[in-house]
Amino acid sequence: MNILFASSEAHPLIKTGGLADVSGSLPRAILGLRHDIRVIIPAYREILRYAEHLTLAAYLDLEGVSQPVRILSGRLPGGNVKLYLVDSPSHFDRAGNPYTSRSGSPWPDNAERFTVFCRAIHALAVNAAGLDWQPDIVHCNDWQTGLVPVMLRETSAAPASIFTIHNLAYQGLFDWKTFQSLKLPADWWSVDALEFHNKFSFIKGGLIYADWLTTVSPTYADEICTPEFGYGLEGLLNHRKETLTGILNGGDYTIWNPGRDLHIPVQFNPRSLFHKTENKRALQEHFSLPVDNAVPLFAVISRLVEQKGIDLILEILPDLVKQNAQLVILGSGDNKLEAALRLASTRHPEHIGIHIGYDEVLAHHIEAGADIFLMPSRFEPCGLNQIYSLRYGTVPVVRSTGGLADTVVDTTPETLEDKTATGFRFHTASASALWGAVERALDHYRKPESWAQIVITGMRQDFSWKRSAQQYVELYARVMARQQNAQPLRKTVIQ
Repeated sequence: MNILFASSEAHPLIKTGGLADVSGSLPRAILGLRHDIRVIIPAYREILRYAEHLTLAAYLDLEGVSQPVRILSGRLPGGNVKLYLVDSPSHFDRAGNPYTSRSGSPWPDNAERFTVFCRAIHALAVNAAGLDWQPDIVHCNDWQTGLVPVMLRETSAAPASIFTIHNLAYQGLFDWKTFQSLKLPADWWSVDALEFHNKFSFIKGGLIYADWLTTVSPTYADEICTPEFGYGLEGLLNHRKETLTGILNGGDYTIWNPGRDLHIPVQFNPRSLFHKTENKRALQEHFSLPVDNAVPLFAVISRLVEQKGIDLILEILPDLVKQNAQLVILGSGDNKLEAALRLASTRHPEHIGIHIGYDEVLAHHIEAGADIFLMPSRFEPCGLNQIYSLRYGTVPVVRSTGGLADTVVDTTPETLEDKTATGFRFHTASASALWGAVERALDHYRKPESWAQIVITGMRQDFSWKRSAQQYVELYARVMARQQNAQPLRKTVIQ
C-alpha cells in the first residue's frame, strides 16, 4: 500500500508531545512491514536547521497563499521513511514552537497556517503536485489535519482517509471572522459540517468525513463516547462508533531501551538490574538530593497542567516528605503549578528536585534512575512514559484511565500470585486516591522480593510499535476494501 502520513510534528525533527513520538515511530514500523509510507509535516524553522539532504520536489500554487509553496523531500532521521516538508515561510518560518510564540500565546494565524498545510496534503494526496505518486490511504492526525478528509470527500477518485484522535481536548476552534478569511466553501459553516457551537471546528472535519476514526488506546476509544471525555462531541462519536477503533500506541524500543541507552550513566537489563542503583545514585547527585539507595525515589516527566494531575501531586507532597521519600520532576506548563513546585523544592531541598523545561537526555536518566513513576492523569489518551517506565524498571503509579488502564496491571494478591502485576492503579481523580496507591507502592517497595518481581515483570512487557503497526496495516486494507464497495458515510447533526 501507498500511505501518506500527515502530522503537525514528528520526532526527532520537532516535538511538543506524544504526537511527535507516534509520527516518528509508527511510519518506520509500517515501512518495516513493506509498505510505502511517506510523512508530511510543515517546514518549521527548527526543522530546516536540523534536516539534512533536502531536495526540492515540487511547487504548489495554493488558495490563500500569495507565493508558491515548496515541497521539500528528504528522509525522516533514524530510518528510511520518505519525508515531505511543506515550506511556506510566511506560515512556518518563525521562532517559537509549532503552535505558540515564545511567550506561550497561540499564533494568531494558526487557522490560516494549518489550512495551508491541509491544502498541501490534499494536493499530494490527489497527485496534483507532480510527484508521480499517489497514496491509497491518507492517515491524518489531530485537528491540524482535520480539513483534509473534507477536501478528499469533495474530490473524485481521492484516496481513503483515516483520522487519528490523539487528544480530543484540542479541537482547533476558531470564530466566524476567521472562517471567512480562510476562503473555504461557505457550506462548511454548518451544523451538518464543521460549525460547532458557533465556532469553526477543524477536528470535526476529521470526525465527520474521514472514512475511519482511530484513537490511541482501546479504553480512550470508549471514554470519548461519554460526556465526561467527549467535550461535546460524544454524540457524533457514538454515531461513528462502528468506524472508531482504539489502537494502543507503542514504545520505540530502539530509543527507549535501558540495555542500549547511551543517555544513561550505566546500561542494564532484567539480568543486570543491580546497575539500576548506579543510575539512581547519579540521578540523586544531579538533583543535589542525598544519595541513599534505600530512599524511595519518585519521578514525574510531564506537562505541568491539571490534566496530568500535577495539583494532586502537590497535595501529597507533605506525606511523601514524611515518608522520607524523594521526588524529581521534569516538565513545564501552568505558571502557577510551576511556581508551587519551585516553592516546594525550595522548602524541601533534600526531598524534591525540579527541572522546568524539557531535556531529552535527562528524561532518559530519570526513567533509568527512579524507583516509582507518577502519572495521576485526569485523562490520558494513551501515555508513553508509563510504557518507558515499565521497560526501565521504574514502577508506574497511574490513574486507571485511557492507555494507562490498558498498559499497567494493578498489583493485587492475585496478580502477584500469577506474576502479572506491573504497577499500581487508582480510580478516583483525588489526592486521597493517589496517596492510597502510593502507600501500596511504598509497602511493596519495602518488600524486596515482591518488588523485584513487579519490576522484572514490567521490564518484560512488549508494547512495541511492531504490534500497533500491524493493526494499522490491517485497518488500512479494511478501509480500502470498504471504499471500493462505495459505502458513503451519512452526515449527522451534532450540536
